Amino acid sequence: MANHFNFYSPTEVIFGKGTHKATGKYIKKYQGTKVLIVYGSERVRKNGLMDEVTASMEEEGLTYAFLGGVVPNPHLSKVYEGIELGKRMRADFLLAVGGGSVIDTAKAVAYGMAEPEEDVWTLFEHTRTAKKCLPVASVLTIAAAGSETSMGAVITNESTREKRAYDDDLARPKFAVMNPELTMALSDYQTESGCTDIMMHTMERYFTNGGNMEITDSIAEGLLRTVITNAKIVHSDPQNYDARAEIMWAGSLAHNNLTGCGNDGGDFASHMLEHEIGGMFDVTHGAGLAAVWPAWARYVYKNALPRFVRFAVNVMQVKPEGTDEEIALKGIEAMEEFYHSIGMPINMTELGIAPTDGQIHEMAVCCAKACKGSKGSAKKLYQDDMEEIYRMAR
Repeated sequence: MANHFNFYSPTEVIFGKGTHKATGKYIKKYQGTKVLIVYGSERVRKNGLMDEVTASMEEEGLTYAFLGGVVPNPHLSKVYEGIELGKRMRADFLLAVGGGSVIDTAKAVAYGMAEPEEDVWTLFEHTRTAKKCLPVASVLTIAAAGSETSMGAVITNESTREKRAYDDDLARPKFAVMNPELTMALSDYQTESGCTDIMMHTMERYFTNGGNMEITDSIAEGLLRTVITNAKIVHSDPQNYDARAEIMWAGSLAHNNLTGCGNDGGDFASHMLEHEIGGMFDVTHGAGLAAVWPAWARYVYKNALPRFVRFAVNVMQVKPEGTDEEIALKGIEAMEEFYHSIGMPINMTELGIAPTDGQIHEMAVCCAKACKGSKGSAKKLYQDDMEEIYRMAR
């Protein structure tokens, strides 16, 4: 049975070739005047993208400053640096030029600047909720996190190795400039990690025991099939614009809550499990999800057997022959084969890490703490369950 839901997705999307050259016009539309531009590597400056973005801002009479050096699994220390820089320049708008880590950093800086008397990390510790946030927007350079249209942000406190998420509609971006051409310079590993992340945002909402809607399921399944098809295309043809466009739009639709309308909010245990892997070992998020998902799936599939059967048949194109359990397991195996076909790992060994028993226990303890004791809809997981999944994923 369908659950009640509120769907809120206010971000304006400007999609297509060359759209980044109009960034300044859209900042002005949303009343930005002094802009803190957040970015990651120097690639966006060396390849001329930043020059084109700032030229559009100068045409609109906007002033700006830069906060560079954001890394994957973005650091809290960079957020604090951005808050102080934003205060000095009296920024009234945050523009992220990059992917999910850059956008999440911009959101965190926007929270911190809006409430300077508070420590922004307390939001991610969930000891308070935000009351204000400066406006945020993005020029997207990697299709993955969906942060360009979502309410979420994930930040890593590098001193405690805690990777934590905070979700609030206050931080939903005002607009997202999405030019698939900007993703063509990415490595295959970055591209396919992004595809995995997109799929997992949908799968987390799909594998539930708390009610579903046929239309939502159909949207989710179509999105997953689309990403699978186009991830294989860009793996062999990285300059394929149409495939990259399909993937980029799927990334936004996967994480603006569209694929969760009518369910119980989703599972998201795989994400919480990966957050601890990312916090401890600083792995690429999408690849970390690929490494932990097969173990999670095998641990929980009997508790959500109808969903796994539907996934196997409708998404992974498994023939509905044999018992439900056999079909479900074939679906999991097909997903593992897909991950391998695009160069993604299916366990932590393939991810390149070898956590000790002690580290696995530590991750399970931290994961349970972050989940306030338990997490999951396909199957509710507790600390012992989390530890066993980590062991299975080695």
